[in-house]
This record gives sequence, C-alpha cells and structure tokens, in this order.
Amino acid sequence: MLQHLLESALRQTMNRLVRPVLNPTVPVPLQRRIVRQAYRSSIPPKGAKFEATTVGGIPVTRTSFSIKPPGAVLYLHGGGYIIGSSSTHRGITGHLAKTSNCSIVTPDYRLAPEFPFPAALDDAEACWNGLLEQGLKPEQIAVAGDSAGGGLAVTLAMRLRDKQQPLPASLTVFSPWVDLTQEQLYEPECEPVLQPSWTSKAAKLYAGKESLSNPLISPVFGDLSGLPPLLIQVGSQEILLNDAERLAEAANRQDVETRLEIYNSLWHVFQVHSGQLDRATKAMETAGEHIKRHLAG
Repeated sequence: MLQHLLESALRQTMNRLVRPVLNPTVPVPLQRRIVRQAYRSSIPPKGAKFEATTVGGIPVTRTSFSIKPPGAVLYLHGGGYIIGSSSTHRGITGHLAKTSNCSIVTPDYRLAPEFPFPAALDDAEACWNGLLEQGLKPEQIAVAGDSAGGGLAVTLAMRLRDKQQPLPASLTVFSPWVDLTQEQLYEPECEPVLQPSWTSKAAKLYAGKESLSNPLISPVFGDLSGLPPLLIQVGSQEILLNDAERLAEAANRQDVETRLEIYNSLWHVFQVHSGQLDRATKAMETAGEHIKRHLAG
C-alpha cells in the first residue's frame, strides 16, 4: 500500500516538476540548471563514493561501492543529448555500482547544440579507449546508459564492431532513445516525463546536418548483428516504449542475446528512484546481475 502511494506521488512529482521543464520553449541553458536541481531527489545509496577525474581525455565521474571491483561500467547519461551530466546521474550510478559491484565511469560527453553529432559518440569512444589504456580488458567492461545515453551505448558498440575492435561484455539500456525520427512514438494514456515536442527539438539539435535516420544517430535502423548481450528496461507510461520494443525485435532478428523488460505503470527512466521505489530498486538489481553475469571471470 505504501509503495503504491509512493509510486503515485513520484508520478505526480515528475508530471508537475520535470515535464514542464522539458519543453521546447524553455531555453536549453535554463533546462540544464533546473534539471540539475531536480535530480537531487535521486539519492545514491550510503557507501557510494564519487571521484572526478579524466579517462581518455574526457572528464568523468567514477562511482564506486565495492572495495575491489571486478570490472567497470561505462555509463552514458541521458538528457536528449542536450542536458544532463555525470553529476545529475549520481543516484543511478551509485545504485548500479552497488548492484553490479563494478566501478561506474560516467563521462561528461559534449552536448548539443554547442556540439552536435558525432561529438557525444566520439567522446564515448575516447572514454572506452581510455579504459583500455588503463589496463582493463574489453571483457571486463560493460556499457550502459539511459534514454539518449541508451541509444549512445548501442551506437558505441556498433561503431566498435564496424572498426573490428573488441566489444564490451554486455549492454544495458534504460528507456533507450533509438529512433530520433520519432515516426513511431508510443502514445500512452499517461506520460509523466517526456513531451514529443521537446524530444523532437532535441533530436534536431543533436543531429545537426545529419539525417535523423543515420544508424549512428538512430540505431534501430542499423545493423545490430554481433553486438553483446543486451538488457532493455522500459516503462509502459512513456513515449519511448515502441523504441525499446523495436530495438529488442531488431536485435532478436539479428541473433543478439536480448532481454526486454516492460514495467507496467512506470515512467521514463524510473530507475532514478532506486532506493525509494521497490520496483525501481528491483530493476536495478536485475541490471546489476546482467552486468555481473557477462563480465569475464
């Protein structure tokens, strides 16, 4: 009963405080400032430690919970490629560090409109290479991300594969944004977080002069064959439900080991409420298990 009430309260909070800010009429710099404050409600677990450093020349936040992590997760934050940072996502990375036992490395990749495609992808690749230069093996590194960062995680793996580079041990994506054309957005009865007009503007700012259907911008249109085991989590109350389902279908068609989890009555990147909402905490535990299961022993 208490969890049901908490779920309802959190949904209303997202709808009243976050959704109005994610509006194309609100200037991007203002969105960044407000969202930075809003994410303070996403609380890391006690014992999580955060260190600002650089990896591959990219500024990152390294999140740790375990004393001797067996591997690392390159975590790519969401925000429509125009907002968000490693700081806003400390709640998610803290809980993922706890459930995976890994060190979580979250790059502050360059954002649009100042730095359109392929800046974010280039920075993600630089960070990946930086982890390898630090002595980690590819099979000791997982890649994960939420929303735009989920799409970026998939495109990073695609780029590494196309360059015939070693691939990460696994991919984990929360509410992935993988079709920036928005031609098949889902229309839920309730959408507490995202407005299609905002994601449409963000897509154009990120793509710049490139086509929105470029597979390295919208990976659902690309070749997914050969990618690592993929876990997809999505809520039923979000416009990106179809993105998640289509990504799973495409990956399955191309023989990628894929698991799709749809959480009824939950919203976009509900994992930010891990540690508060039981279903979010359980989802994060599932993500941690997926990562641990595929890391090299």
